Amino acid sequence: MDAIAAAPALRRVEPLCRDWRSASWRDGSFDTARRDLTAAVEGIIRLPHPLVLVTLRGGAERLEVRSECGHRYAGPDRPGAVSFIPAHATRQLRFTSVRAEWASLALHPAAFEGFGQPACGAFTNAEDPFLAALIGGFARRLTADGLLDPLWCEAMGRAAAAHLAARHGPARALPRAHRLAPWQLRRIAEHVEARLAEPLRIAELAALLGLSAGYFHRAFRATTGQTPLAFITEARLRRAQAILAAERPGIVALAARVGFASPGHFARLYRAHTGLPPGAARRRDAPSGPG
Repeated sequence: MDAIAAAPALRRVEPLCRDWRSASWRDGSFDTARRDLTAAVEGIIRLPHPLVLVTLRGGAERLEVRSECGHRYAGPDRPGAVSFIPAHATRQLRFTSVRAEWASLALHPAAFEGFGQPACGAFTNAEDPFLAALIGGFARRLTADGLLDPLWCEAMGRAAAAHLAARHGPARALPRAHRLAPWQLRRIAEHVEARLAEPLRIAELAALLGLSAGYFHRAFRATTGQTPLAFITEARLRRAQAILAAERPGIVALAARVGFASPGHFARLYRAHTGLPPGAARRRDAPSGPG
C-alpha cells in the first residue's frame, strides 16, 4: 500500500459500488450499496465524524486495513462484521475477491450529546450484534419505503451513539501500553496454527503469555479488533479451504481435521466465510463422468 495521505475529509473507494442509496438528518447520515464480484478494490477514508460500517451480505476473500492510529487488520470480510473509523482517522483499505452489500452510519457530534464521544480506536470485523442489527434496520427501512423518517433516524442514531460510548468509551478502552506486542501475537498465531484440530481454550492461550484469561481476551481484542474465538474460527476455515483445494475429504472428516466437533456447524460457518458450502468445492474439483 502507498503511504497514507492526510486529508481533511475523504471517502474514495474504487471501483465504485452499485445501487448507492443515502439518507441524512440533523446529526447523522446513512449509506448503503452493493458490489458485484470484483477482483480488487482499494480506497481511503477520512471523515470529521465517527463512521460505523457493516457488511450486510456477502463479503470478501481478504480485507487488508491500515489506520494511522496503528490499527491493522488482514483477513476475510464476513456478513455481520462491524468496523469503526474514529473521527479524523485515516483508514486505507484493500479488498480481494469481494462481492457484498454494505451499509455505513455516520454520527455527528450532536448524536453524542449526553453520552460522550467513544474513546476507542479503529477496529475491523468485530462482533457487535447490536450495531449490526441496528444498521441493518436502516437498510431494510430504506429499501422498503424508499426514504427514512428523520425523527426515527435521530432516535436510532442516538441509540448507536449511546452504545458506542458505553461499550467503547473511556471505562472500556484499553491503554495502548496494555495491548499485545507483535511477538505475543506471533506466538498465539503459531500455537493456534499448530493445534487447529484440537480444542483450543482462551485460558490455554492466555497461559502462553503468562496472562489471565480475562485480560488476554481484552488485550487481544483491543490489539486485533476481533475476539480470540473469531481469530481461531477464521484460522480453521482458512485451513479447510486449503485442504479442499488439494483434496476431496468428506465433510465429517474435514470438520474434524480443522477442529469442529459439529459438521453442521462447520458447514454453516464455511458458507458464511466463503459464500459457498464446503460440498461445492468438492463437486467443482471432482472428475467428470464418462464421455
